[in-house]
Amino acid sequence: MVFMGIDIGSTTSKGVLMNEEQAILAQHLVHAGIGTSGPAAVKKELLAAAGLQDEDIDYTVVTGYGRRTYAEADSQVSELSCHAKGSAFLFPDVRMVIDIGGQDAKVIRLDSHGRMTDFVMNDKCAAGTGRFLEVMAGILQMDVSELEQEAAKATQTLRISSTCTVFAESEVISQLAAGAEIPALVKGICGSVASRTAGLVRRMGVEEKVCMSGGVANNGAVRRAMEEELGTEILYSPLAQFAGALGAALYAMEKAGKEKEHE
Repeated sequence: MVFMGIDIGSTTSKGVLMNEEQAILAQHLVHAGIGTSGPAAVKKELLAAAGLQDEDIDYTVVTGYGRRTYAEADSQVSELSCHAKGSAFLFPDVRMVIDIGGQDAKVIRLDSHGRMTDFVMNDKCAAGTGRFLEVMAGILQMDVSELEQEAAKATQTLRISSTCTVFAESEVISQLAAGAEIPALVKGICGSVASRTAGLVRRMGVEEKVCMSGGVANNGAVRRAMEEELGTEILYSPLAQFAGALGAALYAMEKAGKEKEHE
């Protein structure tokens, strides 16, 4: 049997195909989210990568901001539950997930079975999200993917004091006008994201086993800054951005099994 998880975010669409042995058959990401052709493109690429046809998919679960706009799924599950389940699959001992996406940041507490027991969220402000990094990268005429490498060159950190994206933008421009070193500024920008999100973590209380999910998890400078902020190791997987889609695929397997039991 084959199960598909689709995660439709604000800026990207992700997908995972999994078999009944919980082996990942394919994963794919498209930089196009809710309201775009991204989800359809993800599905097409997943099927091509796995050498499958549409009729080979036994059950599909969709998650993310755009889950209600995707009519081809058999079921919907919240992104909180899916990120919890996907992260617990990647790290069975994890007890807290820091999910930083394109438009929001979430901190999710898990029990010993990988189920969500509590969460806090920042969805009111772009600061501390992927959007903040995109705006700052744009000012510096860089791609977001270049920020980690640039931050690694820094010998000092120029901290960004503004907690609002608009004010932080002005602050960065002023720093540039004053001749600030780019690496130090980039390190400060990454640290600002970590600091903002760490505040959410502290509201809930730091757990021993913490991982990051979402696209910002791929930025090593943010992860290291988060470790410094929280005083604990941040677990990371190259599949961090696929945690939601992975969790959706696992839910698809569960739901398909339950439906089969009731036949």
